[in-house]
Amino acid sequence: MNPTNEGRLVISRIMLLSSLGCASLALLLTAGCGKEKAQAPPPPTVEVVNVVQKDVPIYKEWVGALDGNVNAVIRPHVSGYLIKQNYREGELVKTGQVLFEIDPRTFQASLDQAKGQLAQQKARHDTAAANLARIRPLAAKNAVSKKDLDDAIGAELSTRASVEAAQAAVEEAQLNLGFTRITSPVDGIAGIAKAQLGDLVGPNMPTELTAVSSVDPIKAYINVSEQEYLNVNKSSPIPEKIPLELILADGSVYPHKGHLALADRQIDPTTGTLKVGSLFANPGNRLRPGGYGLVRAVMLVKKGALLIPQRSVTDMQGKFLVAVVGADNKVSIRPVKVAERIGSDWIIEEGLKPGDKVVAEGTQKVKPDMVVNPQPFDPEAAAKAAAAKAAAPTQGAAAKPEAKPAAPAPAEKR
Repeated sequence: MNPTNEGRLVISRIMLLSSLGCASLALLLTAGCGKEKAQAPPPPTVEVVNVVQKDVPIYKEWVGALDGNVNAVIRPHVSGYLIKQNYREGELVKTGQVLFEIDPRTFQASLDQAKGQLAQQKARHDTAAANLARIRPLAAKNAVSKKDLDDAIGAELSTRASVEAAQAAVEEAQLNLGFTRITSPVDGIAGIAKAQLGDLVGPNMPTELTAVSSVDPIKAYINVSEQEYLNVNKSSPIPEKIPLELILADGSVYPHKGHLALADRQIDPTTGTLKVGSLFANPGNRLRPGGYGLVRAVMLVKKGALLIPQRSVTDMQGKFLVAVVGADNKVSIRPVKVAERIGSDWIIEEGLKPGDKVVAEGTQKVKPDMVVNPQPFDPEAAAKAAAAKAAAPTQGAAAKPEAKPAAPAPAEKR
């Protein structure tokens, strides 16, 4: 007998439910059989470096201001109009080289006039001297009065004094004429002229004509504290023998060593520092006054110092901590006592021993008693990564595409 349509529908529903039940049961059985325990994550990877022990020179640095060994300010000694400039600004000049010339005609006329007056006074003196020569033997024979002899002596002395005064006037006029040729008193670099040709210059002008600085050797002035000054004198009986290095503004080390040359007479009471001058050879006049640099000196050599990178040390509210990886790759956090910084390293006085492995990269990952996967620290790779990280925001901002305007919504179909 053929089933009805209603019967066929009921049979189909029963078969569908049966198949779903079997599939669900198979799925549950499979999941239950395949369930395993979750695997533990691998230990974090950190980069470690060995504690190094070696003799380390301890440097002290001061900011140095460069200045000429001799700075000669060039000013005119006489008043007149500037007619010549005989040097190129910024170049080396020699002692006695003529730098400027003032119009000499007025001073030449004064010299000629002084010479004429000298000639007159010499003639008068010659007359007085001849008169005295005639009267003196006559007075000895009482042929003339005593008064005539005294007058003759007085006239000779007076005219002699007039000759000396006239001679001094000639010398003064010659000096003034010479001052119209303004020369350099030292070998050095001449600065930019502060007066132009045709200017009326003189001793009372507000600015100098120029300045000449002797720069080989060149001075570097530093300010040292009173304690540093006392320590240097205590540790070194001859401070002038301490070799100095000069680090220039571009970071390079100046190839010529320097030495201490002078100290000011007193300590500045407002700053508590003493101004000290050092000298550095300056062949070719490479260094110029007005520049700045770091003056560095080796104050002592610390024997057997322990060194680790500064990045390995964590400062926690004044306490310095270091993550040390033991032989079992477990991490221990140790407090340490730090001393001087040497470049990118730090001297450790207490808390470590030679050969200890400290975490240099990944300190933020570790905890006490954590097992880690130590790898050798690569300083170059770390430096590159830091540089890339610093440049990433700028590059990202530059590469960010401009926002495009939103496309209009499609028209609704009706």
